[in-house]
Amino acid sequence: MKKVNKVVLAYSGGLDTSVILKWLKENYQCEVVTFTADLGQEEDFAAVEAKAKQQGTSEIFIEDLKEEFVKDYVFPMFRANPLYEGYYLLGTAIARPLIAKKQCIEIPKPMPIDAITPDLRPLRATCLITIAVSGPGLVSAIR
Repeated sequence: MKKVNKVVLAYSGGLDTSVILKWLKENYQCEVVTFTADLGQEEDFAAVEAKAKQQGTSEIFIEDLKEEFVKDYVFPMFRANPLYEGYYLLGTAIARPLIAKKQCIEIPKPMPIDAITPDLRPLRATCLITIAVSGPGLVSAIR
């Protein structure tokens, strides 16, 4: 397995992502770049940025994705009327493709990134999947 020098972490500033940031730095001795998506949620992004800085991240990306999220994801979702278990409007999961697009494709383009870690909340922090990246394509997923 190739040495991991720089990782992009989907970062909320909460407990899970703060712990995994420290774990990545200690276990891989690598730089960690954080990515936080502003989708219109009630969040103190200045506090998220301060916490990321305090934890020693090499770069911090906090992107305002509200307009793209609504235009390209929410409106099409409403038109499709997707229901989870035939009852609940599919709301929370609709943001994940946009976050992945930014974190996995757009942020790594201008910099050498060795790995990308996903938002751990959907995984309930039971496992860590690190997607190793080589150049423009995804190479492997490690559990």
